[in-house]
Amino acid sequence: MTSDTDRLIERLAAEAEPVRRLRPPVLRAALWLAAVAAVLAAAILLFANLDVFARRAADPKLALELIFTLLTGILAIVAAFELSLPDRAAAWALLPLPSLALWIASSGYACWRHWIVYGPDGWAIGESADCFRFILGVSVPLAVSLVPLLRRAAPLAPVRVAAVGGLGVAAIAAFALQFFHPFDITIMDLAVHAAAVSVVVAAVAGAERAVGRRKG
Repeated sequence: MTSDTDRLIERLAAEAEPVRRLRPPVLRAALWLAAVAAVLAAAILLFANLDVFARRAADPKLALELIFTLLTGILAIVAAFELSLPDRAAAWALLPLPSLALWIASSGYACWRHWIVYGPDGWAIGESADCFRFILGVSVPLAVSLVPLLRRAAPLAPVRVAAVGGLGVAAIAAFALQFFHPFDITIMDLAVHAAAVSVVVAAVAGAERAVGRRKG
């Protein structure tokens, strides 16, 4: 047994290549966020009606909603990169929760105000289905680019990491949606947005679970 161990050590010493250390998780998150910001900024400049968005964003309540939505996305992405390292505490998953709560609260207030003004019309589904498709359509390529980066750290709880990352990409997609959303959010919009975010989180986590089972 000792000779086998000695031979293994000699072989590793002769053939093993040095492992390249990953960049700090915050830096990796920042680089990914910067790349996503560049792509989304180009799409917004090319296709969004910025005059309409500027008029809507002048409402302080919408501005707060935008801030909390984007902050949720950023913090969730940072938390996912931190959680991907085996030595990080599971408490990192709590990082985006305060901003998520504020995002939900600000969106809920906007819905309530819209319902007070428009009454039963606030329940009409209208273009909410398009919002659902938009969030899913933007989230999929973001998740496809994010998950392999998270896997590089060989996380001990990959499903948790994927779920937090899914929240991040869904929040970023919901933020981008506001540039193409020419009307105030309604109760149905809020429900559809929440459903889309939930679907993204569940899909990313489910995909990661399925990959883990195949490897096992």
